[in-house]
Amino acid sequence: MDQHLEHLRHSLAHLLAAAVTKLWPDAKPTIGPAIEHGFYYDFAFPSPISEADLARIEDEMRKLLPSWESFAHREVTADEARKLYKGNPFKLELVNELESKGETITVYTSGGFTDLCRGGHLAHPAKEIDPSSFALHKLAGAYWRGDESKSQLTRIYGLAFATKEELAAHLTMLQEAAKRDHKKLGPELDLFVFSDLVGSGLPLWTPKGTVLRNILDDFVWGLRAKYGYEKVEIPHITKKDLYVTSGHWEKFKEDLFRITTREDHEFAMKPMNCPHHTQIYARRLWSYRELPQRYANTTMVYRDEQSGELAGLARVRSITQDDAHVFCRMDQVNDEALKIWDIIHAFYGAFGFRLRVRLSVHDPATPEKYLGSEAGWKDAERILEALLTAKGITPELGVGEAAFYGPKLDFLGKDAIGREHQVATIQLDLNMPERFDLVCINEKGERERIVMIHAAIMGSIERFLAVAIEHFGGAFPAWLAPVQVRVIPVSDKHLGPARIKAELLRDAGIRTELDESNESVGKKIRAAETAKIPYAAVVGDKEKDSDALAVRKHGGEDVGTVPVEELVRRIRSDNPLL
Repeated sequence: MDQHLEHLRHSLAHLLAAAVTKLWPDAKPTIGPAIEHGFYYDFAFPSPISEADLARIEDEMRKLLPSWESFAHREVTADEARKLYKGNPFKLELVNELESKGETITVYTSGGFTDLCRGGHLAHPAKEIDPSSFALHKLAGAYWRGDESKSQLTRIYGLAFATKEELAAHLTMLQEAAKRDHKKLGPELDLFVFSDLVGSGLPLWTPKGTVLRNILDDFVWGLRAKYGYEKVEIPHITKKDLYVTSGHWEKFKEDLFRITTREDHEFAMKPMNCPHHTQIYARRLWSYRELPQRYANTTMVYRDEQSGELAGLARVRSITQDDAHVFCRMDQVNDEALKIWDIIHAFYGAFGFRLRVRLSVHDPATPEKYLGSEAGWKDAERILEALLTAKGITPELGVGEAAFYGPKLDFLGKDAIGREHQVATIQLDLNMPERFDLVCINEKGERERIVMIHAAIMGSIERFLAVAIEHFGGAFPAWLAPVQVRVIPVSDKHLGPARIKAELLRDAGIRTELDESNESVGKKIRAAETAKIPYAAVVGDKEKDSDALAVRKHGGEDVGTVPVEELVRRIRSDNPLL
């Protein structure tokens, strides 16, 4: 984030807190950072507020802004800070924590409002903030410091940009995003459902949704098969010992679904697949001539996500991963990573995504977050950096964004309305092979440590489908649509010929529905349009005695009267899987 924009957004978070405490003197402000696209602030209100209050708060912010000529900064003692925030247990907790760490305590004042803060504001808010360049966006619930066992707060989100034009463009994008929301479109298009009896974050896939999942999985597998990957399968549970050895137990033990057997053995539902795959590799001793070993596995993993973090398909508790792991020698890493690179670009190219790459590395300031040695991390990061350089790409670093076991290349792509998503990863892992003692026998007959590459294309099928549904607005291209053609008889007398034509399409491998409802042809065509089916094929008097169909594309384009074979050819011609 641009520093000036970050300071602008942080300044507005303070202004939001000032407006709220003026309107609700008993409200207790907690924390309010700058975030992507804006800012938020969490409050403990004496009684609930609603979305209707946002306009009032926004008006108050604009009234206060002219008096915010500058930010005055001063250092205070812990006792002074405690006096300042007497009656606010949230601020007092922060003060006590800063004191215990021996950190300097600073407060910033503007327009008569003083807040506990480390800094990072505009020098002259009143002059530098365009009053029409920000807007309050929404309310949400939040827990103090993200802990469900602590107080529930009200979070107020704001949007803020350098200009009112940028804000207007973002608001337009949000309106379009609301129309494309996968949580709305998914059930409307009969792709997935959630059930209270099954549980939150556990999507159930309908026949149409399952067709989508299988098409995507087959696409990825087809790309991998060309490069020598082999399919493997693993169980959904494991003994605790596997994850203790891998390091996942210590790192993710709070996120695991745990199982205690009747014999008091401790198991876990698998939250990832890589430790299982190491044991497939470890089944025998491999010669260097037999490497790389490439294992692919589409399977569900399970994570005990907090209820407040669940979000449609984007954040779930049952996650289907199109996972693959390459076990190879160090001098094979570059070639194997480039193969995965090609797979990623072929897959996302079919969806119209243009990708950029970030090199996600460890943060040396927090070594406790990572497995392995500093030297090992530097070696792994140099390998990935050299790969990017060979591709002619200047590495963009994501410090602290690495996986806990190794650095990675994160591929990011923009969807149809300009939102950027992390969509695929290539991860280099020197630590898992070390922890599981994975080796090969080299040319000298010696045991040589191997390395491991984690390769996720979709990563999570659920999350990818959330992105894809919104990217296409539910109007999937014909090769991906669960139903490619809906055959529509004009009346009952055309039903027999329509059945024959629908069967011809199915025999040709086209996913076809027949509309046998007792509705007018106009209503049937509108229904096909609402269902976002790529082609509606009408059978009337002109078509019933021929091999032709009167075809309309989704969106209203009249293709004209074409033979069944021509419609089949048209659909197949755009299919990247063929």
